[in-house]
Amino acid sequence: MKTISLGLTSLLFLFIGTALAQNNNENREPGHYNQNKFKQLYEEFATPNTYRSASGAPGPDYYQQQADYVMDIELDDKNARMYGEETITYTNNSPDDLEYLWLQVDQNVRTKDTKSALRNETKIAQAERVQDFVKKYISEPFDGGFNIEFVKDANGKPLSYTINQTMMRIDIPEPLKSKEQISFSIKWNFNIPDHTVNRARSGYEYFPKDGNRAYVIAQFFPRMAVYSDVEGWQNHQFWGSGEFALPFGDYEVNITVPADHVLDATGTLQNRKEVFSREMLRRYDQAKKSYDKPVLIVTQEEAEAAEKGFSQKKKTWRFKAKNVRDYGFATSRKFIWDMQAVKMSNKDVMAVSLYPKEGNPLWEEYSTKAVAHTLTSYSEHTFDYPYPKAISVHAKNQGMEYPMICWNYGRPNTDGSYSDKVKFGMISVIIHEVGHNFFPMIVNSDERQWGWMDEGLDTFMQYMAEQEFGERYPGAIAGHDAYPSKRGAPHKVVPYMAGDQSTLAPIMSNPENVYQLGPNAYGKPATALNILRETIMGRELFDHAFKTYAQRWKFKHPTPEDFFRTMEDASAVDLDWYWRSWFYTTDHVDIGVKGIKKYFVNNGPTKVMREYMAERNITEADLLPQVFLAEEDSDDFDDNLKGREASQNSTFLKEFMMDKMSAEERASVSEPKYFYEITFDKPGGIPMPLIVEYTYADGTKENITYPPEIWRKNDDEVSRVIASDKELVGVVVDPKMETADIDITNNSWPQKEEKSDFEKFKKNIKGK
Repeated sequence: MKTISLGLTSLLFLFIGTALAQNNNENREPGHYNQNKFKQLYEEFATPNTYRSASGAPGPDYYQQQADYVMDIELDDKNARMYGEETITYTNNSPDDLEYLWLQVDQNVRTKDTKSALRNETKIAQAERVQDFVKKYISEPFDGGFNIEFVKDANGKPLSYTINQTMMRIDIPEPLKSKEQISFSIKWNFNIPDHTVNRARSGYEYFPKDGNRAYVIAQFFPRMAVYSDVEGWQNHQFWGSGEFALPFGDYEVNITVPADHVLDATGTLQNRKEVFSREMLRRYDQAKKSYDKPVLIVTQEEAEAAEKGFSQKKKTWRFKAKNVRDYGFATSRKFIWDMQAVKMSNKDVMAVSLYPKEGNPLWEEYSTKAVAHTLTSYSEHTFDYPYPKAISVHAKNQGMEYPMICWNYGRPNTDGSYSDKVKFGMISVIIHEVGHNFFPMIVNSDERQWGWMDEGLDTFMQYMAEQEFGERYPGAIAGHDAYPSKRGAPHKVVPYMAGDQSTLAPIMSNPENVYQLGPNAYGKPATALNILRETIMGRELFDHAFKTYAQRWKFKHPTPEDFFRTMEDASAVDLDWYWRSWFYTTDHVDIGVKGIKKYFVNNGPTKVMREYMAERNITEADLLPQVFLAEEDSDDFDDNLKGREASQNSTFLKEFMMDKMSAEERASVSEPKYFYEITFDKPGGIPMPLIVEYTYADGTKENITYPPEIWRKNDDEVSRVIASDKELVGVVVDPKMETADIDITNNSWPQKEEKSDFEKFKKNIKGK
């Protein structure tokens, strides 16, 4: 039909419906499964139980294991080798009896015969950098991996064990019963890798000018794997991308290094008076009271003097850490060291930086500021940072996180100069890695299985903290309207979501199985959460729900479902369609204006309507009073309408309604002159709110956001009618680019003429 009728009687609808049903009976389509984007996620989600509730909160029977460590570590600086011995006390809080124990031995990913090096396809490149070519085809592989000297029980008796690549199974004499503990000891050693050569997550950087190494050390000890209600033992192999799943515990760690080294680590230093000079102690006391700027504990001048020492003596640094899931430390005689205090609600936390002179002046200016800002920003959105300190360590080409300590890149040129790219890259990686203290070091998700649960949530939090950093330190972003975040803003993810589908994977994929880990686990989930906060839910609802999730699951092991359920439970916003579209598929967003029809009020049934009524013997007397609308420039546009101005619509309506409405009713209604039917289509698979800006001939604009549920009954296109006293001259979908729409060429009416890439190039050349 070329006409629409407002307020048709139920009789007419009955005739139409019957006719359509009769026609459909002739060519009935087969049935289908429920493919509605708005159906609930019951098929994807596990059934709630007593361990994890339907609300997304831990259930009454939720449990988690505890692994406590006492370690003695020694660093052989001359040979870049690590020696260690640990005693693990493991508490079985599960309802199950455990027949054996699984530990992670991640250093084994660097053994000469590691299968990790064989899992990916390789091809000959026509040209390759010399160092890459040498590494691939000429140099001997690094001889890494754990050398296990012994595994013994609490009485010193050997325990049988089996190593399968990066996992070690310890066979205990009898099952570890529920609520019981077991203690055992392991002694080991390994060669420390050069992390600048093989992209190791920990290792050393060698500085040939002064002959020193700077060490950033983690995954340096056999660590207990997680045993949980979700999948029993998390003993998936460490291939390199999927990170870690670890239980919480208390650590007592003694680290022996050359006496002229500066060292910091996870935990609270127990023997500060033994390892600090008197001047360092004085400066440390000053730093504990300095809330506005860092205090140097070791100056650059002192660090440069220490570089020349190469002491043969040793010094042991003793630390204790409570309720952490992992451990890391950094040590070198090259390190400059600064600290400042950060106020939490009921205590002070130390923001700390360690860096060689090669990091200055950039690091002295911005590192500890970024640490302090991150602790404040993240705490406001989640919970108060619970640990006593957060440390940023300078490490070339590194970005890696552990409880209370992280490695970060960002190195100036040799003359001390640096670009905005280097500066913002350094600040961003520090915010990101320090932020990992919250996700996953405290909200302890399974990184081995769900990389996005820590990387995506952290990148989202990083985006907010970066924007706040620009507000807090406006001088740091001089020349920029806002902090130039690389990820988080919707338009940043468009190239990835518009990419070749053969190289895309859903966010809900194991990190080892995705093609582009950065966009998949970092960028896309961060953008999805940003859109959820700014466009779908609004900040108030989102922030409350997100904080609820963080506080429910701090120091616990959440799953994706716990996150999804909590966000809905705490907000009363049905988001199953959003999780399904953004996290379970590789669909993209593309919503446009398909067309606009202009209608005039007719004083009787239009041509098409009359034909329809004649076929069914319907007369005007059969109908209640109707208002008939005819589409302009259509076959349905009767001769009596041609030449009529739209302004006459209101006059006709007023006359038509005089005897149909009371004076009181007439006074309460508007007098529209223009009627438009706007059809929006959705070539993309993801339903989103329909955000529309209407522009009128008088220059005024009207912004309307139709909820995403507008697509629930028609996933391809929907129409909306505008009745206005002003002429419509423009329609734009998603005017502020809030939804990550991959094709904006169809977002406007009248359609905007897009210049070709060549035309844009010519304009840029002329502009120069």
